[in-house]
Amino acid sequence: MGIFRFSTIALLSLQALSTLAQTDAVEEEVEDPSSTPNLAVTVSASFPNAEIFGIKLINGHPTQALLSFTNDEASPVSVAFIGGSLWTPNNDPQGTRIVRNLTTTKYNVEIPAGQKESLSYNFATELQPQDLRLNLAAVLTDSNNAYYTLQAFNETVSIVEPATSLFDPQIIFLYLILAAIFGGTSYFIYNTWIATLFPQKRRGGKGGERAKRSSGQSKKVDPADQVSVIGADGPAVTSKAMAYDESWIPAGHMNRPEARRVKSGGPARTKSRGKAE
Repeated sequence: MGIFRFSTIALLSLQALSTLAQTDAVEEEVEDPSSTPNLAVTVSASFPNAEIFGIKLINGHPTQALLSFTNDEASPVSVAFIGGSLWTPNNDPQGTRIVRNLTTTKYNVEIPAGQKESLSYNFATELQPQDLRLNLAAVLTDSNNAYYTLQAFNETVSIVEPATSLFDPQIIFLYLILAAIFGGTSYFIYNTWIATLFPQKRRGGKGGERAKRSSGQSKKVDPADQVSVIGADGPAVTSKAMAYDESWIPAGHMNRPEARRVKSGGPARTKSRGKAE
């Protein structure tokens, strides 16, 4: 536990020193916090948006941590930086190691002697869902520009994915694609296997109505316009409106001789020969 705390304090101190470009003497003092005097300042961290079941860091969403400082010194102090890191849990079989460094934010906020101050620190994560230990620390300076590192939070948190909403455009588009696939598959199955089991009904009513309408609208033919036609199958009647063109038919075919009835027997044949002579 002491090694973990020492490494975190050293990391934040180095980040602060690299930004401010302090002297080598100050770097040695911050890297070795055991040699620096204690500061009568207390700090604690809280999460306003945390759930009752524990602190959850939602991937892709900023997490707000509220750090509360109480200055019991006789002189003002300044909050220079606030940062943090994510570590594996203490019960990790592979040992405690750092997973991700969080963003270090510069503040330079002065806290008067005997006063309190609250600062908001926001950070975001993009990790696989798991349980990690969150370590938050603040780097402070006193009136002599001496650096002090105070640990504000060191507990286990949960990394979770954001909850999906039904009104998410990607979810809606996915539902539309699935609905189209389901509808096309159902239509194919119905026409291939189900429709063949039920015979189609004949549409006799509509056809009969059409026949009645066509017969009712047919034009009546005047008996005076009808023409009698004698053929091999017997007499037939046709109308003059439907008569054929007689101009190209020879006259011999138009004036057909009337059929005569001839009695059977010898005398009849002799009489017909005499007439022929």
